[in-house]
Amino acid sequence: MMDLDDRSAVAGFPANAADDVPISTQHFHPVDAAEIAASALSAAALTWLLFSAIAWNGALGAVIIWYVTFLLVYRSVARAVHGQLVATDRVMTVVMATGATLAFVPLVMIIYFVVSKGTKYLDTGFFTETLESVGPQDKGGGAFHSIVGTLEQVGLAAVVAIPVAILTAIYLNEVKGRMARGVRFVIDSMSGLPSIVAGLFVYSFWVVELGKGFSGFAGSMALLVLFVPTVTRASEEMLRIVPDSLREASLALGAPQWKTVLRVVLPNARSGLISAAILGTARAIGETAPMVLTVLGSSALNWNVFSANQDDLPLFILKLIRSPNETQIARAWTGALVLVVLVLLLFTIARVLGRGRRKATR
Repeated sequence: MMDLDDRSAVAGFPANAADDVPISTQHFHPVDAAEIAASALSAAALTWLLFSAIAWNGALGAVIIWYVTFLLVYRSVARAVHGQLVATDRVMTVVMATGATLAFVPLVMIIYFVVSKGTKYLDTGFFTETLESVGPQDKGGGAFHSIVGTLEQVGLAAVVAIPVAILTAIYLNEVKGRMARGVRFVIDSMSGLPSIVAGLFVYSFWVVELGKGFSGFAGSMALLVLFVPTVTRASEEMLRIVPDSLREASLALGAPQWKTVLRVVLPNARSGLISAAILGTARAIGETAPMVLTVLGSSALNWNVFSANQDDLPLFILKLIRSPNETQIARAWTGALVLVVLVLLLFTIARVLGRGRRKATR
């Protein structure tokens, strides 16, 4: 029979772990940072020796070999100092941190690239002028007509899509009628629908078949097809996190289901539903393919969303970035910067509202 010290050692803890304070894998001390740094330097030295021995040149191969060597060395060091359990936890923490960094670096690079190229024409005139009387080589001009078109088209789609999406989510999560399975299948199918297909549908039906022509309203209908499934799925998730005890308490007091949903469920999911609506708006505001087939684009300002061609920021960027003129390309990058700022602003608002919802739930 093994004594307590032997069993502790087999389990990966030091022999005297039973007499000490329990080991926590969540704490990170300066000694741990020194272990990581020493392991990284050791792995770099081993990688250099390996590459020198085989005379192999290649940055990517060197980085991969260094990283694998670093994980092996760091695990050996952590195991010798802290034990098997803590060593495994530390290595997995490093792997997950590496994955998060690799996912975050491209986003930072994209934002930096857009900001560095888009600030050349970023001034007040960009938000107050159009391209109607501005030549390709002329200085000045802006995207006021595109910003107006974007706000009108996305706003019109949101006014129709958000109530429809929330009502659909209520039907799926609260009512759960006979058609719930079919409705959910349609929503899931629409979630994977390519945006160009939505634009083709509106183009063939509204623009060609009915002969209504290109307009901002046609673009809003294409965005509506993309808007509804996104907001519906996010809203349904928000309704699911409302505790069932609140529903049961309301029904036990004699309230009908419609009043329970209206007075209990929706107020508790309000911030989450707002976040869902904002996320849907952020997705729709950057769509380009359906707008090419429905809005067509214009260099002049058109306030009437129901008549004639209209422009928006994605079309503004697409039209100018394909120009061989450097001035037009610079304007396109400025439009891309404005669009990125709008999307990041919407996602930030949704994040803040979602955080408030989680605190209220706790």
